[in-house]
Order: sequence, then C-alpha cells, then structure tokens
Amino acid sequence: MAWTTDIKQWARRIKRDVVALWIAARDPRTPTLAKVIAGFVAAYALSPIDLIPDFIPVVGYLDDLLIVPAGILLAIKLIPAPLMQEFRHAADERSDRPTSKAGLAFILLVWALAALALGAFAYSHWRG
Repeated sequence: MAWTTDIKQWARRIKRDVVALWIAARDPRTPTLAKVIAGFVAAYALSPIDLIPDFIPVVGYLDDLLIVPAGILLAIKLIPAPLMQEFRHAADERSDRPTSKAGLAFILLVWALAALALGAFAYSHWRG
C-alpha cells in the first residue's frame, strides 16, 4: 500500500507548509505580495471552520482538496527558496499547530454578509 504512505506524507507536508506560511506571513524578510498571500492561505487553512462546510456533498471538500493546496503552491512560488526552507525547518520544530482567529473572523464575516444578502433578496421579493 505505497499509495497510502504517499498520501500521508503529502498531508504532512501540506500541514507543515501551512505552518511555514504562517511563519512567513510574520517575517519581515518575506516579500509583500508573498506575505499577503501566505497570510490569507494560512489564516484560512488554520481557521477552525471552513468557508464551505464539509457536510455539503462534493463542494464541501473542494476547498480542502483544491483551493488550499493551490494557495499554498502560489505562496511558496513567491517566497525565495532559501527563506522557505528556513520557514519549513522552523515549522518542523514547532510542536503546536497555530490557530487563526483572523481566519475564523473572516469566514464568519463572509457567512454573515451572505446571510444579509440572502435576507435582503428575500425581503425584496416577498415584500411585493
């Protein structure tokens, strides 16, 4: 079952890279665009809730399988390789996984705005 080992290693690398991007977003040596993208990706990936809940069939896992890895790849491409290696090493040495309150706040804000927009739409249609 070599493929299950490959998938587990890939998942570990993704988790490590998310923590490395969290570190990169706070480091002054990280280029500005990379810092912004790394910050968004890390905040979203480390948020305790998803923008698209996992219980929604197929689409619920789309962010975990496509959006987060694509964001990670983009951020990594924008960070100089020696600096990214340093961040990965620092991520490997961390025993705790950070959480993102900013990511949680952003996702809650998006859900609240969606609820308000839906409410306004429903009100305008049923008002007559």
